[in-house]
Amino acid sequence: MIKAIVFDLDGTLVQTEILKARSYARAAVDLSEKKISEVEVIEAFKDVVGKSRKEVAVFLLKKFDLEHAAAAQTERFGVKEAWQAFVQVRMEIYQKFLDEPRVLKKYLCPYNMQLLKFARKSDYKTGLATMSHCAQANRVLDILEIKNYFDFVATRDDVEQGKPDPEIYLLMAQELDVEPQECLVIEDSLNGVRAAISAGTSPLAVVTDFTREAVVRSGAISLENIVNEPKNLLRTAKDILTEKCDD
Repeated sequence: MIKAIVFDLDGTLVQTEILKARSYARAAVDLSEKKISEVEVIEAFKDVVGKSRKEVAVFLLKKFDLEHAAAAQTERFGVKEAWQAFVQVRMEIYQKFLDEPRVLKKYLCPYNMQLLKFARKSDYKTGLATMSHCAQANRVLDILEIKNYFDFVATRDDVEQGKPDPEIYLLMAQELDVEPQECLVIEDSLNGVRAAISAGTSPLAVVTDFTREAVVRSGAISLENIVNEPKNLLRTAKDILTEKCDD
């Protein structure tokens, strides 16, 4: 029986993955002195959605041969590694997006929010498990005015290992005082789905243009538990909740 519904944030409740992709793209274009295009970087970003900042940065620097250009920025930011400098360049751009509430509200996912409101109304425990860092997650939740929708919020700062490690979902189950198998997890990325599976929860993937191919191709989750059309999310989730209730 499902007692808790746990949501990812980026790409699930709000399409911040688009903003993240754009921030990495602009940072890469600037470092390349406009020798590459934002479209190229955004397409490459799809291969690393849901991974850590370091993994994303290292991947993009290598793919577009930007290690030397990023290394030249290390002194400016007081860091040692090229990937760290790249992350800082990108964060300056991303922060500007977060500083504009209108931008975030534009990318809110209405059907995922519909499920969140249903969960609260139906007395399910609710949690948020995100790989965003605490300050950024709180900024997004405050702008969207949904922080009080969650019984517990876990961020990248609360765990040693990021997704696809199951740590954050095991922590969530513990804090919500339920068993992992009593959690329905709403995710969009392959790493998130794998984390949910490894933790022993029931994952439901609401895929986006950034994550669809990787999730489907992996075979990690059955096609019945992949929602391609967000408008079908609530109905699919209700079906799973009913099925789990009958088990």
